[in-house]
Amino acid sequence: MTHLLGPAEIRGLAAELDVRPTKKLGQNFVHDPNTVRRIVELAGVGPADTVLEVGPGLGSLTLGLLGSGARVVAVEIDPVLAARLPATVAEHAPEAADRLTVRTEDALRLRAAELAAAPAALVANLPYNVAVPVVLHLLAELPSLARGLVMVQTEVADRMAAGPGSRVYGVPSVKLAWYGRARKVAPVPRSVFWPVPNVDSALVAFERGEPVAEVDREVLFSLVDAAFSQRRKTLRAALASWAGSAERAGELLRAAGIDPRTRGEQLAVRDFARLAAQL
Repeated sequence: MTHLLGPAEIRGLAAELDVRPTKKLGQNFVHDPNTVRRIVELAGVGPADTVLEVGPGLGSLTLGLLGSGARVVAVEIDPVLAARLPATVAEHAPEAADRLTVRTEDALRLRAAELAAAPAALVANLPYNVAVPVVLHLLAELPSLARGLVMVQTEVADRMAAGPGSRVYGVPSVKLAWYGRARKVAPVPRSVFWPVPNVDSALVAFERGEPVAEVDREVLFSLVDAAFSQRRKTLRAALASWAGSAERAGELLRAAGIDPRTRGEQLAVRDFARLAAQL
């Protein structure tokens, strides 16, 4: 039986390692076992899965994931935390120790070729400042990643799951939609973290879907970046430098069946794909 970490154990580990959670690394450690159980349950992982966990920190969620019977590949940028994680698992879940692999590196530099097993799921409490880049990098780099459940800042969760026409719909929304479907699952109270963050958190689930279209992803993503770089402008104006001129942007938009006076936030990922295909 896996013993999950509570507030006393989290503080004890932090004191032992002389860890002072830093804002720069976005470190807020979950110290509530019920929250960990809920995340593991919502993630739907089990003995058949290899799970990728980014930023395991002191190991709260790692222990919960191992308790499901899954194999866990934990990627931790902080060498002190990475070095302690196997010992924490050996103490609290000795029977699961051989199902844990720890990699000390930046998740944004992770490469598929470096992993012995291809992870099917991403489950992580992600540092707020890098949540979207990490998810997008991992989806691009690891074709095996079919689904995920990540804990992020509420505003980030809203952007990740937003649809066209929403006030918070933007670059992260469209790029994630290119890979599949993202949805906001549940709020997470501030009180489950130590230290208590000054922002609210939420869980976002995603499932990889079929490719949207046979267009080059880099071309599509550069188009999306350009379309949202000046949100208030029409696409004809916003895409002028991307297309070479406003006239050319207008021609491409009309050829794709899009009104040049439309703004980027009104287009779904399929519309962007149609436009990218005009190139």
